[in-house]
Amino acid sequence: MAHVVVGELDVELCAGDDSLWVFVRRPGKGGVALRAAYLAGPFTWKKARAAPGELARVTLSSALGAHVVILRTSNDTLEHLRVTVTLTPAAPLLLPFVPRDLYPLDVQDDPLGAHGTIEATQRRLNTAFVYFRLDQPAFGNVLYLQNLTALNDYFVATRTTPESVVGGEWPELGYLPPPATSPDHPLPAGEMVTLSDAILVFRHDAPPHERESARQFLQMLGVAYRMLELPHVGYRDWIDRAERTLRDLDQAPEATIAHYGHRYVHPYTAAEYPDIMVQMSLIATIHDWGKWSGVPHPLEAAFKAGLEKFYDPKLKSLRRYLPNVGADKDADAVDSWYLYHPMINLGRLALDGDADARALLLKSICFGIKAAHHFNYEWPVQYKITDFSVITEVAGADDRGQTDVGGIYAWSMLQAFELTDDKMYLDEARAAIDAAMGLRFDVNYQANLTAWGAAACMRLWRITNRCVYLEQSYVYLASFFHNCAMWESEIEHAAQYSNFLGVTCLQDAPYMAIYECFDSFVAFQCYLDDSGPALEPAARMLISEYCRYALHRAWFFYPDALPPEAVSPEQRESNGHIDRKLCFPLEDLYVDGQQAGQVGQEVYGAGAAFIFATRAFHPVEGAPFQLYCDHFVRSMERTGDRALTLTLDGGDTCTAGLSIVRLKRRKLTKLRLITAGGDALRPHSSSDDRFDYHVPASGRLILTWE
Repeated sequence: MAHVVVGELDVELCAGDDSLWVFVRRPGKGGVALRAAYLAGPFTWKKARAAPGELARVTLSSALGAHVVILRTSNDTLEHLRVTVTLTPAAPLLLPFVPRDLYPLDVQDDPLGAHGTIEATQRRLNTAFVYFRLDQPAFGNVLYLQNLTALNDYFVATRTTPESVVGGEWPELGYLPPPATSPDHPLPAGEMVTLSDAILVFRHDAPPHERESARQFLQMLGVAYRMLELPHVGYRDWIDRAERTLRDLDQAPEATIAHYGHRYVHPYTAAEYPDIMVQMSLIATIHDWGKWSGVPHPLEAAFKAGLEKFYDPKLKSLRRYLPNVGADKDADAVDSWYLYHPMINLGRLALDGDADARALLLKSICFGIKAAHHFNYEWPVQYKITDFSVITEVAGADDRGQTDVGGIYAWSMLQAFELTDDKMYLDEARAAIDAAMGLRFDVNYQANLTAWGAAACMRLWRITNRCVYLEQSYVYLASFFHNCAMWESEIEHAAQYSNFLGVTCLQDAPYMAIYECFDSFVAFQCYLDDSGPALEPAARMLISEYCRYALHRAWFFYPDALPPEAVSPEQRESNGHIDRKLCFPLEDLYVDGQQAGQVGQEVYGAGAAFIFATRAFHPVEGAPFQLYCDHFVRSMERTGDRALTLTLDGGDTCTAGLSIVRLKRRKLTKLRLITAGGDALRPHSSSDDRFDYHVPASGRLILTWE
């Protein structure tokens, strides 16, 4: 029917009895077969004129209607193929069962003769991919990704969701479309709908080692990412959001409660007992706001004043709850990660010169080491802090404990090493990371912990100069992006908000959570700060894009950014209520468009606004404006009285958003923004208050003003 060449791969389109196939082969090394279209009966086909940018185009006619199959590729370092299939139904259609679409092949095109290993498949509603290697014959690594964004019309029309639709068992892999079987929701006649948008990326070598496999996965995922049509990213006024959050934290009775003469934070609106993780999270993020604004906020000191009440001098450890916690709580129970997360926020303060934070950290940290030794760096889900007896050993989803706690533990140890120069802490960090080696794509338990594990690996590489830690950071990143939704849903209420590149908070969670979102953002800033030219470019690009979309996506966690009907009227028992007037985020947004806020409204997630404001907005001394950038600004140098040079280090082929934002009671003057090569950049939108630019995400920019 048709034959094209992609790099060293031969690509052939063949018509079968009831399907159109795309065979991708490497001579003498086997290949894969993609069922591009399943007609469930006789059909006719013909080649059509390929449009610019297309390798081939084929039209098919059958009782179902008219199919169009399009093959594309692009210039990239890795061989890849995109196969898009549309259908215009001849009549209202309940699509019959469609089998999975991908089969590995041996040299005789026999799937049963091909042997290999599936490394990872789609988790729930996250990125719809399967990553595997074909060992015999030695075809190499294959990443198959189904672009679910393109399939939204199908899901909306048929009232279906793409949960765990890509995966399979060897050798039957790929996409299994959710069947359109409801007689009330057929595919409408005469309306074209995309049935499949499959992206295949190939690597000839497929070393089985987890670190190289993870690096190749990130490379291949980066190629697939560059083929997607990316959602719009808008400017977000996180400064205003932060100022409103501070007002509500201070004034709203639902936000805080008094104990022992001190102010403590409610985890949810007027609900749940104060705990150390919540208290430290707000203190650390408000501290960042004070550094950025130049004036410490009084709430930081108010919340710090009561920290000692969480310390148990008998155990020599921080406890989760205050001593007067209610009898409905097990005061001795602690999730493994809860012991260490407050320590990293104490470490942030201590490294900024806070003597009280340093003292509290150093008198608590030995207990954290004792716990690590007791569990041999393999932590359970929950245990008793008094005797380490296990309450919950493993999670039901994967029969594993908190597999990524070693990452956050290692980060806390590295902070202590920086504070004290005591090699014991460095050795502890190495031991924790070493113990997690071999988990491959099963590192992730909770997204932000996995991100901190990546940061700890990068820091260990910088300290020890041992490349194994740089390489191990890719294992953490691969596991993080395994839980990422690399598509934009328009299902139900999800049409009202953005979920693109959102990461589910737990390995089995049905929702994205704001706390894990912004805490991962901070961890990735640390990761990139410690990186350099040796970092895998695809890793840099994916992290930068995650953080860019976090700034955009996180806005929709706030109830005032959602229509009322998109917010759940009921919350989880004991998690309070939702008040749309309060500037505190909801805990939960759903890729499948369920109502948001079913878990509750997080007071403990209020630090998101301070984190995003202080990282995205950059004051310019003496200028009538400040800068907003949705990428991390690697350097900003004043090169003249009215001249500034910026350096961004995002993805080489990506775009960043840069805005010139007028200061209050000032007026924007004439501006000029150019690249290092001298190309003038024009704003894509402008007003009296702001100029918005699309700029290269990597490289230098020069801004001048009058």
